[in-house]
Amino acid sequence: MTETTTSTTPPATEAVEPATLEDSIAQLQNELGALQAKNVDLADQFLRANADAANARRRADEEIAKARKFAVEAFAESLLPVADSLEAGLAIANATSEQIQEGAQATLRQLIAALERNKVIAIAPAAGAKFDPHQHQAISVVPSEQEPNTIVTVLQKGYLIADRVLRPALVMVSAPK
Repeated sequence: MTETTTSTTPPATEAVEPATLEDSIAQLQNELGALQAKNVDLADQFLRANADAANARRRADEEIAKARKFAVEAFAESLLPVADSLEAGLAIANATSEQIQEGAQATLRQLIAALERNKVIAIAPAAGAKFDPHQHQAISVVPSEQEPNTIVTVLQKGYLIADRVLRPALVMVSAPK
């Protein structure tokens, strides 16, 4: 009988040459350095973008605050001549009733013009106009020869500001028959 000897040699592993391993480490270190530099650059860009966004928000908030604070400036400027006219009228000591009435009418015209320049428009429906609940407020319903739900009398003008009802017109409306 022949003896067969089997050797127990470890499986063959590829030996990495030291130069190749050092080259791989150096390459990986270079890649790591590049990635770290890119990370620092991206972090800087992120911080700058955040700062820009915060500054834009702050500027927008300041602009909104200014707009709210000075929103009535143009309106107030247009009312100053009305105040001047009223003061001038009151300064006249011995004014006749005709002068007072003429001054009051001129001042009212100034006031109406100032309101219209600032988009404040009167709602003054004519008698017989159809009742509009969006612009009119019915104070009472009265029997009338007019069609139902038409305006009989305007008790107080209403006003619109830029197509939005500031104050509805107070009206009396005809009752259903």
